[in-house]
Amino acid sequence: MHQEFEPPEELRDAIKCFWYDSRDFGELQSSFEVLPDGYAEIIFHFGSGCSISYNEGLQPLPSPFMVGLLNQPVIFYTKNRLEIIGIRCFPWTVFDLLGLPSGKDRVHIFEHPIAQLHSTLNKWIEAGKIDEALAGVKQYFLHARSQIAVDSMLFKAGVAMTKANGSMPVSLVAAAAHATVRTLERNFKQSSGYTVKDVSGLMRFEKVRNQLWLHPDSNIAGLAHELGYTDQSHLSREFKRYSGTTPAAFARKAKKAQQAVSNDFVAFIQD
Repeated sequence: MHQEFEPPEELRDAIKCFWYDSRDFGELQSSFEVLPDGYAEIIFHFGSGCSISYNEGLQPLPSPFMVGLLNQPVIFYTKNRLEIIGIRCFPWTVFDLLGLPSGKDRVHIFEHPIAQLHSTLNKWIEAGKIDEALAGVKQYFLHARSQIAVDSMLFKAGVAMTKANGSMPVSLVAAAAHATVRTLERNFKQSSGYTVKDVSGLMRFEKVRNQLWLHPDSNIAGLAHELGYTDQSHLSREFKRYSGTTPAAFARKAKKAQQAVSNDFVAFIQD
């Protein structure tokens, strides 16, 4: 089960959506792959736990942890029942929202008062009260958002980048944000840990990935032209850089999986 929920109006400049996912992986240790996109995710997890490979072993992850902007897939491990409440944030707001220093860690383990929310959420999840759990998360972030001032320049830049699916040159992003390129880049890097170009590349990849997942018969050369890649080879290189596979191979995998999944893209792909 995968469900996504729009944030309240007051949070839409900081949070893309809230989501809930529930899966049974069976008694044996299983892995699932998370592909890059243009967002940072705060992950609360419940059930038998979630781990990541570390020093030739598995490191259990706390709840919550953060999946930062990925530049390649990351693999998580779990078994039995796993339930997740995720908060999908714009990368230029997530660290300010939590009052954390920006960083480029793929999986970010952090100490923060938000961790105190886990026990309350766990009680609701165990009772099957998913709506109550989500309402509790939304309320927490409504309060957090009311305590900070979101940078309007970064918000305008983010809106322009999103509308252009990451294909807008940095100079035009700066113009949309009413800033110089230098000022925009400095503030963007300070808030997210990444450059405008980094995030734009991920946004554009995400658009191709989602299109191929939902419509695996899409013409790849046509997608390259539509999304501003130089040519199909450029798209293929960037796609493989972020996903570890070619667009054609990903499309074949999506086609095989279509009968087993809904039309909503789920970033988790079980091996």
